[in-house]
Amino acid sequence: MRFTLIKDLKQDSMMKPILSGLLIFTLLYLISDIFVKSSSFGIFEEMIKTTLFGNEAEFLDPITTSAFLEFWHMEIFFIMMILLTLSAVFIRLSGAKGFNIIIVNAVMISALISLVALLLSFFLNAAFVQLYILSFFSWHVCAIYMSLYSLVRLYYD
Repeated sequence: MRFTLIKDLKQDSMMKPILSGLLIFTLLYLISDIFVKSSSFGIFEEMIKTTLFGNEAEFLDPITTSAFLEFWHMEIFFIMMILLTLSAVFIRLSGAKGFNIIIVNAVMISALISLVALLLSFFLNAAFVQLYILSFFSWHVCAIYMSLYSLVRLYYD
């Protein structure tokens, strides 16, 4: 996290490729996360409900509580690592002003809501699945924007 100590990130020849790599890998993670969830857990309401609660007509068992909690635990860790690192880079490259603060808050809040909504969906009520889907895509779109904007600001400012 050396980038938090350097005064001008855009002028440091050592940090530019490192930050570029970090931002590119973050973009790859965010995009692949959508495809991975689509093929395994689901990103649309019916598949998520089938994963969480099973489907008696198709003889599909629901996810076990321990498997769900393990999945949720990994989600917390990955979201935390991606968003805290990405936010630090984004704020350093774009400045903490106006729209940038709104984007950082939006990505953090929507990621937190997605985690809570998924937990509530499993343990309380399946109606929270829709909130999970909305917040999942919201934080991914915001984070992709932050990554792309940071890459542009790193080279073209």
